[in-house]
Amino acid sequence: MDFQDTIAAIATAVGEASIAVIRVSGNQAVDVVDRIFKGKNSLKKVASHTVWFGRIYSFDGKRVIDEVLVTVMRGPKTYTTEDVVEVSTHGGFQAVQEVLGEVIRAGARIADPGEFTKRAFLGGRIDLTQAEGVMELIRSQTDAAKAASLRQLEGSMTTLIRDIRHQMIQLMAHIEVTIDYPEHDEEEATLKQVYVGVSKLEAELLRILTEANQGRILRDGIRVAIVGRPNVGKSSLLNQLARFDRAIVTDIPGTTRDVLEERIQIGGVPLKIMDTAGIRETLDVVEQLGVQRSKKAIRDADLVLIMIDQSTELSDIDVELMHEAKNLPVIVILSKSDLECRITTNDLQSYMALDRVIHLSVFDRATIENLEALMIKVIFHGDIKPKDATFVANSRHINLLESALENLRGVLEAIRYGQTLDLVAVDLHSAWATLGEVIGETPSEDLLDQIFSQFCLGK
Repeated sequence: MDFQDTIAAIATAVGEASIAVIRVSGNQAVDVVDRIFKGKNSLKKVASHTVWFGRIYSFDGKRVIDEVLVTVMRGPKTYTTEDVVEVSTHGGFQAVQEVLGEVIRAGARIADPGEFTKRAFLGGRIDLTQAEGVMELIRSQTDAAKAASLRQLEGSMTTLIRDIRHQMIQLMAHIEVTIDYPEHDEEEATLKQVYVGVSKLEAELLRILTEANQGRILRDGIRVAIVGRPNVGKSSLLNQLARFDRAIVTDIPGTTRDVLEERIQIGGVPLKIMDTAGIRETLDVVEQLGVQRSKKAIRDADLVLIMIDQSTELSDIDVELMHEAKNLPVIVILSKSDLECRITTNDLQSYMALDRVIHLSVFDRATIENLEALMIKVIFHGDIKPKDATFVANSRHINLLESALENLRGVLEAIRYGQTLDLVAVDLHSAWATLGEVIGETPSEDLLDQIFSQFCLGK
């Protein structure tokens, strides 16, 4: 891919620092920087992947702007596959902006958001999922999300998708041979072979979709709602999970009147913990609004923690909450486990699986850690650990994977209902093409603009 213009942008965060880096990329990158750089040698004559000390001058040559180190990297062995020059200046807003201004005056233009990575993609250095992995790596907030983003950047998702597409090509080729040369292969035998092959691909795509959703969890986090009657310990639990006093805790019922949120990590998984108002019948208008928001938090949550005071008998409100969250992942917490328990397993087993019930005291750290372990188990169904996520998927990936899965199921249904090979091939080809969109085999310009516009300027 040959771009005619040369782009430049600040590649480091804006603010006071010891150094800042300005990245320049394009066929004229070396010439542009050489016009304002004076050092031991002209940059046009130096070897690739070398660093040179010198000064940046104003474009008219009358004024020294800064002392710098300049790194020269000639394509195609660069991030963008083009010639790339990186100017390391002293940090600070004024110095960096002045150097960037002179680079622009020397012939470059300001890069669009994500344009360096877009050029890396268009130059064939990375595919679309790897480019998105760059963005996810920048945005990752946990060790697990970072590790999954790195694996995606290294091509983990691409490898999975390309393997499936290769198997689809083999099946489509077999179908075409049978259609064109029926004397060599019977249609019935080919249909059976395609059915077996597509069934395996369906299972593999389901596994990848599971990975995709787990990757989404690592990126976006889990919304966890703590709900229950007043004074069961919801705010105290939030403080224990956050490991600081985020919520006010008193013995007065109704202290929490709105939804309090705090972001934390458990087992490398980002969580958004929501402490909700105690649910009860009340004439207080403000508290009524808080109760309504609590019930909405249940509906919006990925995981619900229902806290029940075990020192009292099960109430109608406790039962109502368990019914409210019956279609969601739920953990029932019997709080105040340091007090006598007046709730039996018989009271709960008709509403809740007993392996999702845990006794807890906010004064006992061991019980808090038991709850954290159970939360991770429920989130990942006990099957995998967060660190095992292969990549960090976004809604684009998930929608395309689901569409491809529907196409494969259409193939299986067509075979079961006795459709001909040419009709079977239509859905199989659609699945193959859809997976190609995931890794960017046939991207539209609008899609590329949408994806890369989310990057920061220097990337």
